[in-house]
Order: sequence, then C-alpha cells, then structure tokens
Amino acid sequence: MSLKVRSAALLAVLAAVSVVSGEAQAIQPAKVAIINAQKAVADTAEIKKAQAALELKFRPRQQAIESLQNELQNIQKQLNTPNIDPSREAQLRADGTQKQKELQRLGEDLQADVNAERQDILGRSGRQMTEVVKKLAEERGIDVVIDISNTIFFKPALDITAESTAAYDKAYPAK
Repeated sequence: MSLKVRSAALLAVLAAVSVVSGEAQAIQPAKVAIINAQKAVADTAEIKKAQAALELKFRPRQQAIESLQNELQNIQKQLNTPNIDPSREAQLRADGTQKQKELQRLGEDLQADVNAERQDILGRSGRQMTEVVKKLAEERGIDVVIDISNTIFFKPALDITAESTAAYDKAYPAK
C-alpha cells in the first residue's frame, strides 16, 4: 500500500512539473529597451530653442551682474593704490560693501528665476517625453524601458534614446 501511495504521489508531482514547465514555455521573455532620458530630453529641438530663449531673456541681467563685478574690481584696484586718503578709502569700502550686497542679491534672484523657468520647461518636456516613449514602446512591442542611470550594462542595440528624441521632435515641434 505504501508503494501505491508513493507511486501516486510521484505521478502527481510529475504531472504538476509538466504543467508548470508547459506554462513556463508559454511565457515569452520580456522585450527590454534602454533610454538615457536626460539626454533624450536635452537633445530635443524644443529644449535647444528654450535654452537659447532663456539665455536671450536673462542676458541683460547677466550683463548687469558682470558690470557690477567690474565695478568691484575697480574699487579693489583703487583700494590697493599706495598712500590712499583715509576718507577716500572709507568711501570706497562702503561703496564696495554696498555693491557686493547688490551683486549677491542680483545673482541669487537671477539664479532663482532661471531655475524656476528651467524646471517648468524640463517638467513639461519630461512629461511629454514619457508619453512619447510609452507610444514608441507600444509600437515596437517593448515591455519595459529602463533609464540608463540605473543600468550597469546593456547592448547598444537596446538604446532608444535617439529614436525617442526624433519621435519627440516630430510629436512636439519647436515653435
């Protein structure tokens, strides 16, 4: 009786293994692609145009900062002249302190404004790139797209960065 139970158990195990192995054969391996998302967005015509527009928009403020830096250098040169009158030195130091504060404020304000605009642009472009990559993946039957920043090794044939940038430029032409 013990032999019959063992045989039945063995047959049940073999049947389960064959069912599991049959199911395993039916599951297809996932099709994977790699993207350098940061590069894909940065290389779009829209981003390049936006970068040029930002530089143009903020150029006057950058020039004002450079002008203040030149004024501070001139003040420093005057302070380094030998036998400077003490009242003149005090005035130059006060002017330098005031200009340094102004320079710091202008620099911080400019940086904050540039960062805010850049984040808006990159946020919108990033969302749009995600849509483009999803559509591209669906069209090509890709199951998973992995960003290169989390990848140790991949075959170059898996990289869809350039294709994603081209699809983005087609879907969202620079205005």
